[in-house]
Amino acid sequence: MMHIGTARAGLFVWLFARQNGGKFILRIEDTDKERSKKEYEESIVEGLKKLGLDWDEFYRQSERTNLYKERLENLIKKDKVYPCFCSESELDAERIKAEKEKKPFVYSGKCAVISKEESDKRIASGEPYVWRFRMPHKKISFKDMIRGEVSYDASLIGDVVVAKSLEEPLYNFSVVVDDIEMEITHVIRGEDHLANTPKQIALFEALGAKEPVFGHLPLILNPDRSKMSKRGGDTALVEFFDKGYLSEAIINFLALLSWHPKDDREVFSKEDLVKEFDFSRIQKGGAVFDFQKLNWLNKKYISEIIPAEELTNRGQDFIPKDWRLTPSIMNAVKTRLEKLSDLEDAVRFFFESPDYPTDLLYWKGEKGNIKENLEKLLSVISETGKFAEENLEASIFAIIPEGKKGEYLWPLRVALSGSKESPGPFEIMEGLGKEESISRINKALEKISE
Repeated sequence: MMHIGTARAGLFVWLFARQNGGKFILRIEDTDKERSKKEYEESIVEGLKKLGLDWDEFYRQSERTNLYKERLENLIKKDKVYPCFCSESELDAERIKAEKEKKPFVYSGKCAVISKEESDKRIASGEPYVWRFRMPHKKISFKDMIRGEVSYDASLIGDVVVAKSLEEPLYNFSVVVDDIEMEITHVIRGEDHLANTPKQIALFEALGAKEPVFGHLPLILNPDRSKMSKRGGDTALVEFFDKGYLSEAIINFLALLSWHPKDDREVFSKEDLVKEFDFSRIQKGGAVFDFQKLNWLNKKYISEIIPAEELTNRGQDFIPKDWRLTPSIMNAVKTRLEKLSDLEDAVRFFFESPDYPTDLLYWKGEKGNIKENLEKLLSVISETGKFAEENLEASIFAIIPEGKKGEYLWPLRVALSGSKESPGPFEIMEGLGKEESISRINKALEKISE
């Protein structure tokens, strides 16, 4: 499923393309049939759509195998790729030997010296094999957009497998062919791909093409600074949407994972980021995923930034289907929400008549003139024309004696919500409407009489 780290890389690529008048390309790299599933592609497509990261071109590698086959045959003719007949057990033995000698595993290259005649004979006999690329024995250097000059000794990498067969190219080969065919100028991805870069640069050279500019983003780390796994369910982008995080907050949060603006500003719209995002201000060290920061941003977007009408539309998916959310109800509760998944509990009293002990109606535990006060309030509320928060507030404050606010508003709020912790009574009444508000005040009066 689409990982939160993939979403951040997608955002940074999208921002770079939009800033520079380039094209943002969505390429589904699905040549590995065992690891590629339709639902994974769908999660990528839907995730980018929800984040508002629109693409200019779309491709599936599984539909481009003829291109890879043609390029691979060209390399075979030039003897830059050769068949490798080594079994898994043979390769495992080489790995174990390297471990014992405390050396990194590098393929021995023993199949590289097999003659063409012998290779053809073994292939014809049906012996299993893969295609390996002859890595050049030289230093491979490139200038990374984030890390500056990076160098590798290619002789320490070993010959890499580029295809299981002519019809089954592997990642490092197929992406290079695609980058050439699509005229890719910049590749921005996570630093876990750094080790692939020298292999890909060598393939670009072998295919007679210039490599694109690479930029490797720092990893996203858990709060304990361990690497955030791509296979952990709670790091899939869809999980964040399901938990009620807004796309605007996620975009804002992802942008701040390893990027620092020029000032202390923390809230950025997507449009702001297109104007202000600067690759020179991306840090090289890992970016810690701070849930508190994400929650703070999400709360800010809910309570202050996204219009109530839009929140109402999005929030409907987080409450029972027979509850109908309105902007008035959303306005009443939005400052109390951290995520839209908090919505059901926050608005429950609007849709279910609250049950509460009579004592809760008493201001500071004292009965006082509670019955008379509620009756006065009921009279004013019944006569209020436009049933809006501002009108209700003005009408009610006009009858409250100085210093008696609590004795009037506390029982009113409890009568409406059934809770000692709820939005203000004027917001609640606008959300409930006149008829339901009057009904709940009457029920409170019945409780007191009983």
